[in-house]
Amino acid sequence: MTANTMNTKTVIRSKSQLRTLQNRRGAAVVELAVVLPVFVFLLLGTIETCTMIFLQQSLEIAAYEATRTAIVSGSSIEEIEAAANRILNSRKVTGATIVVSPGNHEAQPYGTFLRVNVSAPCNLNSIANIGIYGSKQLTGSVEMMKEFD
Repeated sequence: MTANTMNTKTVIRSKSQLRTLQNRRGAAVVELAVVLPVFVFLLLGTIETCTMIFLQQSLEIAAYEATRTAIVSGSSIEEIEAAANRILNSRKVTGATIVVSPGNHEAQPYGTFLRVNVSAPCNLNSIANIGIYGSKQLTGSVEMMKEFD
């Protein structure tokens, strides 16, 4: 075989072959038009879901750090909120609320369980903001026993 016979180009031998190739191109365009929106929606949905998982984990970590601060003797509400806000700010969580219960945690005796809830709205922390989670609120909650009186 010579180099000329091993040519990789397809030779169109008739008009019917040309029409078949044009029909295939048209079918590919139609398939792309059908599949592309579905693929983009799945991609954005995956990104949004991963963002909400990250948000949930951020809230849990912030609640954990705030609770660890709350169980130590002499801690104030400002210190508890600052511990949670350090995590939330580093992870760029916006619109979070921090609730410590019982409210007068300083006056609680040793052995009392203190709970810190950290909540944030999904719509303020969304990347794609395609409305999958709407106005849902995610909450991270941790409960620990107070160590000192």
